[in-house]
Amino acid sequence: MLRENFIRMQLRLFKPFAAAMSLKTAREGQDKLGLLMTSLQKKKVINQNIHFDSFEGALITPKDILRDGILLYLHGGGYTCGDLAYAKGFGATLAARLGIRVLCPAYRLAPEAPFPAAVEDALAAYRYLLAEGYPPSEILVCGESAGGGLVFSLCLKLREIGLAMPAGIIAISPWTDLTLSGSTYAANADADPSLTRSRLRFFADCYIHGTPNGISDNNLDQEMKKNPLASPLFGDLSRLPPALILAGGDEILLDDTRRMQGALRAAGGVSRIIVREGMWHSYLLYPIRSSQKDFKEIERFLTENLPQPKKLRWIKLDNAAKIYPAIKTKRWNNYFRLSATLRHPVDRDVLQSALDVVVRRFPSIAVRIRRGLFWYYLEEIPFAPKILPESSYPLVHTPFDDIQKCAFRVILYENRISVEFFHAITDGNGGLVFLKTLVAEYLTQKYGVHIPTGDGVLDRLESPRDGEMTDSFLKYSGKVGASRRESNAFHFTGTLEKDGFCTNTTFMMDAASVAAKAKAYGVTVTALLTAVMIQATADVQAQRVENPLRRKDIKILLPVNLRKLFPSETLRNFVLYVTPGVDARLGEYTFEELCRIIHHQMQLMITKKQMQRRISANVNMEKHLLIKATPLFIKNLFLKMGFSLVGERKSCFTFSNLGIAHLPDPMGDYVSRMDFVLGVQSTTPYNVAAITYGGKLQVNFIRNIREPVLEYHFWQSLRGLGIRAKVESNQR
Repeated sequence: MLRENFIRMQLRLFKPFAAAMSLKTAREGQDKLGLLMTSLQKKKVINQNIHFDSFEGALITPKDILRDGILLYLHGGGYTCGDLAYAKGFGATLAARLGIRVLCPAYRLAPEAPFPAAVEDALAAYRYLLAEGYPPSEILVCGESAGGGLVFSLCLKLREIGLAMPAGIIAISPWTDLTLSGSTYAANADADPSLTRSRLRFFADCYIHGTPNGISDNNLDQEMKKNPLASPLFGDLSRLPPALILAGGDEILLDDTRRMQGALRAAGGVSRIIVREGMWHSYLLYPIRSSQKDFKEIERFLTENLPQPKKLRWIKLDNAAKIYPAIKTKRWNNYFRLSATLRHPVDRDVLQSALDVVVRRFPSIAVRIRRGLFWYYLEEIPFAPKILPESSYPLVHTPFDDIQKCAFRVILYENRISVEFFHAITDGNGGLVFLKTLVAEYLTQKYGVHIPTGDGVLDRLESPRDGEMTDSFLKYSGKVGASRRESNAFHFTGTLEKDGFCTNTTFMMDAASVAAKAKAYGVTVTALLTAVMIQATADVQAQRVENPLRRKDIKILLPVNLRKLFPSETLRNFVLYVTPGVDARLGEYTFEELCRIIHHQMQLMITKKQMQRRISANVNMEKHLLIKATPLFIKNLFLKMGFSLVGERKSCFTFSNLGIAHLPDPMGDYVSRMDFVLGVQSTTPYNVAAITYGGKLQVNFIRNIREPVLEYHFWQSLRGLGIRAKVESNQR
């Protein structure tokens, strides 16, 4: 905060120069002031320029939106000064301070565009908000100085043409009488540190006549300036919205405020006036202590006249998510990681700023886990979490207390942006949309590049769509369930890392070569890689279990993205699993046999009807009245018991392939690599994940044992197929 005496002294020193300076110089000075105000708020808001037919504007969105609705802000400057830079300056202050979106039109200026150009442009901006879906009850108009008078003129124009009024008016040091007839023009001439009557006369002549010279007939001049759309003090002020008017006690425009307040009350309106003694014209534009108490008054006015301040959303856990909070342990929770590696080092401050914007677009992901009486639930977080530094290995264990504060984390290491998600909030597909959108916002803020929406990148300023937060399991549940019976599978064992360390090993392959090999065997890339992993696992089991009759089934758990079978835009979990595999007791399998078996099993398992049966089995259990009425702590006991008996016993490990990650064209110039890593399971040491980007297939193995047995045999199987792979690892 700046000291008031310092600001007053600077204004008083500058006053003689301001009174005599050219219009060009005045405009340049005011625009520089706007740039300064914008820079003070740049980390708190995001700007989106808007093109109108005859002028420019900007939508300013606070990174922490506290309330619904929008302010239409009309800037000051005597109708002659103030371009878009100035409009955005105080507009950014309003957005950041009040937690509300602000539309700032840079209306046309006089003398080039005289009266009624400013009123016409203000009306165009108001119509724009209506067309964007804002009802009048969610629009407030706000202005300072000339803009403070213009907000009243706009409302008079709206009443004239029969358009609904906004919810309220906020006028700061309003100039409501262009005839300059108030008594304080003389009484406060010495006390006002910034304005002079002669300068205001210059502005008024430019606006009304299109020239600073006025007209010779003084009576006609006064009559023209009394037009209510120029000087609203002289208009019919009945049926106007509630108004809050603020002014400084030392300004020469004080009488414009007092008389406007009296006229509004005489016309039956609801109006409140605040005169801050000792303050100057438009003092709220300056970061001083005295202005803070009046921002509180503006907040109160918003609360009284707009929908209540935005409340944090809470959401029920989707059907697939309910298991994850219940089965957490002190050593294990279910996280996964998605990463984008850029071609240049990442600016931490800009990334934090981008995250502040993006979390508001994802209310089902930017959440914390809360404990209810019968179920856990998700609650939207009020602020974005801080960017974290990288650890020595991915997916470091997270205490559940931290998940109850925020269920995802963003991690930065040099060029790499990683997001780690607690699986209860989303699946890999939803997480990928979040990561892409975050990277797009970062690139926009850092480099000014325009990233179009599409390919999983969402509009960061768009309100979340209802379909994105839908529990699609409930939507597509049928009446017939499926059996849960399944044989147990072989599990890897090894020397457990004592400190929880996890080794991540990445196999990097040419995606086209792998796709060609899959085509040669008549299978998908996922089926081919699954067959390779089954072959590798079979080799390990054969070495460890000599008697074939004592060997267990070899099955890989494959997540199925249900969005490909059922129309859904949900960003929450919408994945089920299948477990293709072979009976190891039947002897050895050729690789061609494995491919055929996996291919046909996947074809039989992954159908719309089969998946709907699986959905129904899960949802019907959740709907059972006895289960619904069981307290959460008892549910947790049964879920833990069921998971320990079934859970991970039916497969060797999980292999999740997100397929090809597409990005909008401009992002490809900045993003060099993408990765997908699953956390290890609770009782088995391995999990595997894959993603393809830029012609490279990345397969990430993670384990919490020292011995790289699966990775070694996987590599051997790839060599046998003639597939070359580059390998990197954080192995100790």
